[in-house]
Amino acid sequence: MASARPVPNCPFCRIAAHEEPAAFVYEDEELMAFMDKNPVSTGHTLVVPKAHRETILDLEPELVSRLFALVARVARAIWAALRPDGLNILHASFPAAGQSVPHFHVHVVPRYYGDGIGMSWPARHAPLGELREVAERIRAALKL
Repeated sequence: MASARPVPNCPFCRIAAHEEPAAFVYEDEELMAFMDKNPVSTGHTLVVPKAHRETILDLEPELVSRLFALVARVARAIWAALRPDGLNILHASFPAAGQSVPHFHVHVVPRYYGDGIGMSWPARHAPLGELREVAERIRAALKL
C-alpha cells in the first residue's frame, strides 16, 4: 500500500494541507473535491483522497465506496448548478496521466457542445476567483 504521509512535491498533498490554494467544493477528514487549476471546462472538479494514495488499489474498500459516492454527488451538483450538455467522469493514472507524482484522483468534467476533449499539462491556471465562484455554485447544489 502506498504511503498515507504527504509527499512534499505532490500537488494534491499540498492542496490537502492547504499549502496551495484551491477552490473547494467539498472537504472532510478523508476526501476533498475541488476545482481543477487546469480546467477542461467550467465546473471541472477533482475528487481526491486527502491521504496520499497512488492507485485505487491503495485505497481501503470503504474509502473507495465513499469516494465514488462523492463523485456521484459532485456530478449531480454540477448538473444542477451549471446545466452542462453532459458529464465525463474519468481517471487516468501515472504514467498515462503525465503525473510526476501519482496520487489517485477522479475528474468530473462538464461537457458543452463544441468543447475539445483534450487536457493540457502543465496547467493553464484558470483565475482562482473564477474557480471559487463556480465552486460556490456547485457547493450550494451539493446541499440539495
